[in-house]
Amino acid sequence: GRYEVRAEGASSVYSLTKSTMESGIGISNNPSIDPTNESTITQFEFKENERISYKDALTKTTFGKFNYFAIFICGMSLAAALLESMGIGFVNPVAQCDLQLTHSDKGVLSAVAFIGIIVSSHLWGFLADTMGRRTILLPSLFGTFISTVLSSLGNNFWTFAVLRFLSGFFISGASTTVYPYLSEFHNPNARSRAIMAASSIFGLGGLLMPAIAWLVMSSSWSFGIPLIGITYKPWRLFLVVSGLPDLICAISFIFLPESPKYLLSQGRQEEAIAILQSVYHINTGKKKENLNISAFIEEQDDLESRDQLENNMQEGFSRIFRKIYNQTAPLFMGDFLKRTVIACILQFGILFTANGMYLFFPDILNRIAMHIEQSGGNYTATICDAVHETRIDIDDILASNDKGSCDMKLDISAFEHTLILEVLYALGFILIGFLINAVGKLAVLVSVFIICGLCGIAVVFTTIPLLSIYLYAILLLCGLAVPVVNASTVDLFPTHLRAMSVSISLMMGRIGSVFGSNLIASMIEYNCGATFLISGISLIYIWAFKIHSQHMSTECDDPNY
Repeated sequence: GRYEVRAEGASSVYSLTKSTMESGIGISNNPSIDPTNESTITQFEFKENERISYKDALTKTTFGKFNYFAIFICGMSLAAALLESMGIGFVNPVAQCDLQLTHSDKGVLSAVAFIGIIVSSHLWGFLADTMGRRTILLPSLFGTFISTVLSSLGNNFWTFAVLRFLSGFFISGASTTVYPYLSEFHNPNARSRAIMAASSIFGLGGLLMPAIAWLVMSSSWSFGIPLIGITYKPWRLFLVVSGLPDLICAISFIFLPESPKYLLSQGRQEEAIAILQSVYHINTGKKKENLNISAFIEEQDDLESRDQLENNMQEGFSRIFRKIYNQTAPLFMGDFLKRTVIACILQFGILFTANGMYLFFPDILNRIAMHIEQSGGNYTATICDAVHETRIDIDDILASNDKGSCDMKLDISAFEHTLILEVLYALGFILIGFLINAVGKLAVLVSVFIICGLCGIAVVFTTIPLLSIYLYAILLLCGLAVPVVNASTVDLFPTHLRAMSVSISLMMGRIGSVFGSNLIASMIEYNCGATFLISGISLIYIWAFKIHSQHMSTECDDPNY
């Protein structure tokens, strides 16, 4: 075979056959290398050019600084999606007079970012699979930041709703693409842990939301901007600050490379090798050339991806809907059909409760605090009693022009308990990250569903304020299952379908969020108990469904993917 010989102190690298190396021919004929002079040659390194699998190449790059940075930025991107979609829960109670929000309007605003995510997730998944992961992450994050800043200047319900829709539209690209992007820098043994580590950062980033909300929105300053007819208040600044992670991540991805697995699937082997060599250099501190890869062993999913790209290019970009169909249809055929359906049902059920109920968490905590104050501290009612007895009818207030009665600030307990919830999320993600390889994804999912579902049922009957709040918080922890399902989904599909499969499953989850938030908005005032019971029972149901469908858990670690 052909080898490379490197001589320390020499300026050249020579490619020699094994026989010439053994005889010394080729070294003695080069004046820059004197085999008898120890000052010019101190060490020889002989390496055979390798043709290896992508999985083995990732193993050779080791796990180091690059991986930690990629995990951090991907985790921050997920946290940015959380701030964009869930931060509205802090805005709705205090912006109701500025934007003249009815209770149904609050339900729409709670859901509109998810609607933007839903309608665009299919498109972003298609673009990420056909144009590249990083190619999509950059415009998605920059677009989200711009939309968020503009939404903070909205002067009425419809303007605000449209701009929040655009924020959701753009952030969808980042929130779905980071999963395949991150997974493709890690071999199968490290992939689930990497995704869970990013989710832990997402959980830690979630701590920023109530902290930022408290720091910014606990004050009562304001100033007018006559040009656009608004009064700038703390809740508007909160939206801008919440958008800063989008900008930070967008700038960071400028310095991160494209997924080498994506490049390999498109036949761009030299670019993929160069990126892996750079990752190797960053992780080990050694020269890039020390990772000596001549070519990759062709894998089945790479061939399928290349064929798919060629078919798309032959059709022409004017037939984008046909291409999207061609990219999506395989998910609903053959062996992939059952996997897709399972992932979609799980995400729908989880996010119906995790997001739908979370959006009203600060408001309900604020009402509990109001009810305790009104009762003189003698609080023995359930959460639903507090909701009923502190109801505000915005239509009556606007009709009487008495805006002072709804110009309220959130009680500090709303920030405190939301912060505690985010701490529990962060700890939960960290714990799952340590346990997931040892106990398996199925055990993690079943545990989350049972515990959270039972707490959701129990909260309806509890009259101890603090206990009812923590039962409510544990119900919301069902969101811990989302990255576990995503990790399974990534492993279930080949490279050219991964981004689309995650997009489709998360799209169904966000449909669950929209359905949940609007159902809760319409029921919470008059059928509060049923709202919590539906959330808890739905988790118990998908636990039973998951047990019946263990197929997903047993196939998600296929090493070929």
